[in-house]
Amino acid sequence: MKIASYSAYGGPETIAITDAPIPRPAAGEVLIRVRAAPVTAGDARMRSGKVPRGLGLMLRLAIGLRRPRVAPGWAFAGEVAALGQGVTTFTPGQRVFGLTGFKGGSHREFLVIKAAGPLLPLPETLTFEEGAAFFFGGLTAAEFLIDRAGLAPGERLLVAGATGSVGGAAVQIGRHLGAHVSATASPANHALARKLGADEVTDYRNGSPPGPFDVIVDVMGALGWQGARPLLAPKGRLVLITADLAQMLGSALRPNRDGRRVLTGTNKDDLPSMRRLLALHQAGGYTPALGPILPFADIAKAHAIAESFHKPGNLVVVMTA
Repeated sequence: MKIASYSAYGGPETIAITDAPIPRPAAGEVLIRVRAAPVTAGDARMRSGKVPRGLGLMLRLAIGLRRPRVAPGWAFAGEVAALGQGVTTFTPGQRVFGLTGFKGGSHREFLVIKAAGPLLPLPETLTFEEGAAFFFGGLTAAEFLIDRAGLAPGERLLVAGATGSVGGAAVQIGRHLGAHVSATASPANHALARKLGADEVTDYRNGSPPGPFDVIVDVMGALGWQGARPLLAPKGRLVLITADLAQMLGSALRPNRDGRRVLTGTNKDDLPSMRRLLALHQAGGYTPALGPILPFADIAKAHAIAESFHKPGNLVVVMTA
């Protein structure tokens, strides 16, 4: 089988496609034939080692000082190719989608995952490409809007950076929750933001629309606390998706500021969270928007697009039949 691997921290040229044997599922495991996998901004950061300020050493201590020791890719959609002993919850040929977790390894033609792990049947309402893109932005947006910010019907939501993986999901889920959704995006992406459910869209280069907003989702850190503060309602909540170390420490030590709250951190990627997001989709509240779709052979090009942080929708690579 073909797999993607890193040779060092660096640019897209450090990722290559090599050959490896197809793994065999052990007892309790499932062999998946991967049909599609996303290439995200997170993948680009893992490869390059370029992360928000103050987090670089922490990243390298976690995944490797000189080169990434985790395999590329963490989400996938595909088909069950074989079952390990004792697996009865899935069947050969069944369409599935899921997560590989922090170990990575979805950028390959076959992978092994525990049957009881983060793996679900892929509904017929989603293509393989949509299934691959389903969890990356959706899990983040759902947890921060529902659990952390407590977005309520009738509240005003601003999504700064509204057409990428996280921002696009936040627009859809915010609209589904009954909020009035304002969005910022580049002019080329205004139509997509409206299609996703934004009530109004402004050019991010011209600043943000007038507040006050009950919840602000700052996807790329364009606003920060200083930029968001004048736009927040008295009990507003600011969600910093791409927070640096100082912002994370600040939100932990001083989350409440003049009655407003700053929210940072990571989201859960467990089965209950995955099932809730799937329920949102089935209720008409979320389907990932697709952007560039490239063949697996062009994964280095996909990384170059992902690290530009200006792609519309979700970037996906597809495996050949």
